[in-house]
Amino acid sequence: MKRIEEATLLYEISQALSESLDLKKSLYKALDILSSSMDMVRGTVSILDPLRNEINIEVAHSLSLSTIERTKYKLGEGITGRVIQTGKAVTIPKISEEPLFLDRTAVRKKLKDFQELSFICVPIKKGNQVIGALSVDRPYEESYNLKDGQKLLSVVATMLAQHVVNLEIIRREKDQLRAENQRLRDELENKYRITNIVGNSNKMREVFQMISQVCKSNATVLVRGESGTGKELVANSVHYNSNRAKGPFIKVNCAAIPANLIESELFGHEKGAFTGAIKQKLGKFELAHKGTIFLDEIGSVGLDVQGNLLRVLQEKEFERVGGQRTIKVDVRIVAATNKNLEQAVEEGTFRGDLYYRLNVFPIYMPPLRERKTDILLLSDFFLEMYSKENNKSIKRFSTPAIDMLMAYHWPGNVRELENCIERAILLCDGGVIHSYHLPPTLQTGKESGTLPELSLEDAVANLEREMIIDALKNSRGNITAAAEVLKTTVRKFAYKAKRHGVHYAQYR
Repeated sequence: MKRIEEATLLYEISQALSESLDLKKSLYKALDILSSSMDMVRGTVSILDPLRNEINIEVAHSLSLSTIERTKYKLGEGITGRVIQTGKAVTIPKISEEPLFLDRTAVRKKLKDFQELSFICVPIKKGNQVIGALSVDRPYEESYNLKDGQKLLSVVATMLAQHVVNLEIIRREKDQLRAENQRLRDELENKYRITNIVGNSNKMREVFQMISQVCKSNATVLVRGESGTGKELVANSVHYNSNRAKGPFIKVNCAAIPANLIESELFGHEKGAFTGAIKQKLGKFELAHKGTIFLDEIGSVGLDVQGNLLRVLQEKEFERVGGQRTIKVDVRIVAATNKNLEQAVEEGTFRGDLYYRLNVFPIYMPPLRERKTDILLLSDFFLEMYSKENNKSIKRFSTPAIDMLMAYHWPGNVRELENCIERAILLCDGGVIHSYHLPPTLQTGKESGTLPELSLEDAVANLEREMIIDALKNSRGNITAAAEVLKTTVRKFAYKAKRHGVHYAQYR
């Protein structure tokens, strides 16, 4: 009989269990190792079904699949049933002399006349709970110490139990991750529904219609508009309402990446491609495969990278920096810019062919000053959001505050409005936001009492007088030098000075 050291045996079994996350595959491998080390004729791992109080053979060495499927025990039935019921190991020197031995598999009867077998069965425990049993048939040898075999099998059974526990933990974590992933996907889809972009003005309705028309296609989208109008929201809506919603959505702010790194960021690089490239890096286009890539501030990309972008748009392929292999990608491109690309094309800072490839389906986001009817709708939306975030119960805006919001021209668009409302909520201690909670930049002359009291002509006259006096002071009353400072003739300077009652001799 070939026998290896127990430490080597246990090491091989531990390796076999760690190689696969498939329970049956790892159990079969463990039984194969036991077969070669313990001169095992047959081995089984039986598992208890606690709902039915029924014991099934999970895996078996030297048993047919049909035999495994039909062999079942009740709890307490036979040697295996008793071991699982009591949680105590059993050793039988000669199974032919044991009346409790049932031989449900019926394979031992065929060997009865030819070979006497010994039987060892040990419980598999998860904590204090018995979940199954490990049993081994081996040829009877008077010199073989069954107690030693039982101890060895008990250690193996403990390893099998730990493996089952680990697999259950992994399965549970996978289920949790899968559920969390689905929850986040559902949350994103709900968050970026077209209807969740706030606005009911005619211009915004046009935006909604265009998003709904293009989202299900693979067309390249170019979102245009001033900074702060919500171009990224449009990109999110296009992706999460498309057929690629389950794929990745990769966002790249082209203006935030240094010019010498943007090619590496977009297309990746190979190890050693340049100083500092210590390992291979996947680019954003590879990460966005089967999904969407959002190129924000596309107008800031340099001419050297624009050629590669054009190739990706046309051919759906590229090479990493320093690489030779052509990589194919299936990516939808949504780009955004607040620059005048047509003017950039004329000036030669943006490639015309790239512009026409990007401008397949343009969507224009109107500035807030062109959608005045949305100001109150957006203000209420931000009021509710930031009140909840800051645990405040602020219900509304006062009438003067509403007048101020409506009168302002909002150069920073929706982003400025959002920041303004958040600031007001932080300052407000009551249930109503008043005009004094709003930033000073919103204060017009009417609200602040600083409307000009002078007419335009009087204001210009005052400015002229101040400039004349200042020039004479600097030239110490030299009218010629003062006229040169103001870039006018001596005659005009003297006329203006006389008109405003300024005598140059006073400043000599």
